[in-house]
Amino acid sequence: MASPVLPAWSSIIIVLVALAAVPPPCCRAEFTVVVPDTSSAAALVHAPQTGFSDRARTDPAEQRAVQEVMAATGNGWAWGIPDVCRGRWHGIECVPDRHDVYHVVSLAFGALSDDTAFPACDAATATLSPAVLALPHLRSLFFYRCFTGNPQPIAALLGRLGPASFRSLVLRQNGHVGPIPAELGNLRALRVLDLHGNQLTAAVPATLQSLTHLRMLDLSYNRLDGPVPRFEFQRLSILDLSHNALQGGVPWSLGQCRALLKIDLSQNRLTGTIPDALGELSELMLLDLSHNALSGPIPAALSRLASLQSLILSDNRMQFSTVPDGFFAGLKALTTLVLSGMGLAGTIPESIGELGELRVLRLDNNQFTGVIPASFRRLERASELRVDGNRLVGPIPFGKEMMWRLGKKLRVGGNEGLCYDTKQEGLEGVVALAGVADCDSVRSRTTQHLVWSNATVVSRRGGVVATVTSSAAGPVSRNAGGTRVETAWLLVFVCLHLAWFVAL
Repeated sequence: MASPVLPAWSSIIIVLVALAAVPPPCCRAEFTVVVPDTSSAAALVHAPQTGFSDRARTDPAEQRAVQEVMAATGNGWAWGIPDVCRGRWHGIECVPDRHDVYHVVSLAFGALSDDTAFPACDAATATLSPAVLALPHLRSLFFYRCFTGNPQPIAALLGRLGPASFRSLVLRQNGHVGPIPAELGNLRALRVLDLHGNQLTAAVPATLQSLTHLRMLDLSYNRLDGPVPRFEFQRLSILDLSHNALQGGVPWSLGQCRALLKIDLSQNRLTGTIPDALGELSELMLLDLSHNALSGPIPAALSRLASLQSLILSDNRMQFSTVPDGFFAGLKALTTLVLSGMGLAGTIPESIGELGELRVLRLDNNQFTGVIPASFRRLERASELRVDGNRLVGPIPFGKEMMWRLGKKLRVGGNEGLCYDTKQEGLEGVVALAGVADCDSVRSRTTQHLVWSNATVVSRRGGVVATVTSSAAGPVSRNAGGTRVETAWLLVFVCLHLAWFVAL
């Protein structure tokens, strides 16, 4: 439906970033960018309107231009509309001037949902008509799945849309091919550039550095290569370059984009370390650098991101890097922490258990050692917890209520040293304990093994077999080469293991 009535707040552009191909919910977040439009053409009236006056009409040149654009998308029925701004259809927004002449400021096409009745496109034949350039007041252009049956490059002519007034260009999942046209860098007033889900290739053009007013840049799910541009946009809130083939490092200049709420560079081919400069982004809510080839360690500067809600660094091979115990003490807002498959070593930081808002925790497929921190019992809001595929030992610290609540979302397998306490009642049938031994049987097996080891230790040296007993003043055996085999280490080994089991 046309929008002849324009309340004072309707000049706000609201863009919802909702990826069509959504990965697991823990690894994505949705953000709404609200951009005030304060520099519109002075000729237009922005006060609340009460409706069309009898003499109000759409500008005749813009009427023809809209009908041509509509016809090019397969909506030839628009030729029958006597006045496009006074017509009753979604997808067009108009604003009057002081002479009651209405001007088109926004066009939208594509069946976004059943509840959003923008004009659908004929995907097999739809094209973008050059008549769009005859709309001098146009601020926003939106096409969704319009050219999928007729793949075509993004038209360079879009770079000629009102450089001082055009605000938002959204071309989502249209099947666009070829490079991003350098001409888009001419749109100096652009706030939103969304080219998500096409088949765009080549590098991100350097001309986009000129778009200093950008609030949102989404080039995700394409085939772009080359480096991540060194953006320094002071107003940029959303940066999503995920699911491409970008190379090189994460630019330190992103630390200068102080308004950033979301950075998603996942599923690329990025190398090098994570720059400390990202720790300066005090407003950042989501940081996803997963599925790259970044190296460690995880910079301590990230522990300063007090607003961070989602930290996703999985599948970057940071072999044997450790995470300091107090790293998470300042990240109280975290709801999602994903550090899977990174080769992290050392003990699991106790400070993770202090994250009271945490819903999703994935530490699986690393090389963590030691025990599961007892503080994890306090993760009362957790809906998924994975520590499987590590080298953890000792009893599982979770109570039966927590284990039943998490169900299949609790995974502890692949840690041969883990066990559960049979003294806890009600654990029968807990899925997470499948394949996990009870601590009593582990004590029994280990004690038997120690007794056996204590009785006989066989050392082979140069083909000569020497038997070593474990008495405190036990004899020392020499092999053919005269090598002395001491037995004191065995007593220490036995004492440490027995002490550990007594403490269980």
